[in-house]
Amino acid sequence: MKILMGKEKEYSDWKAKNEDDPYGLAIFRYAEAWADMMEEKLGDGAKLEDIAKDTSHQADTEGITGFMYGAAVSVLSHCWEHGEQLRRWHNLSTQIKNEGEETNKKDGAVLNPAVLIVD
Repeated sequence: MKILMGKEKEYSDWKAKNEDDPYGLAIFRYAEAWADMMEEKLGDGAKLEDIAKDTSHQADTEGITGFMYGAAVSVLSHCWEHGEQLRRWHNLSTQIKNEGEETNKKDGAVLNPAVLIVD
């Protein structure tokens, strides 16, 4: 996973804080696997928007939760070289009305994928 220049220490510290928490560490394992899969396909000329969904499922070898998925998007959006593009894709692909568009206007904000609508 290609970490943004200048974010290496932030990422390693963030991950280290989760090393004793199996749930938190699984988020980082998933995020890294997902980023690695996307980087490989991006290197072959694919567009992130065309590969993000499929690779997100392929990277899920541990049975992540919706919260874990959102946390992985947040981790990647802050530290990965393609993170901002992933964040914007995620917000638009997760929106039900226009909340993804509104969230994309906020610096670094990630839409929560665990949404419940009751009519």
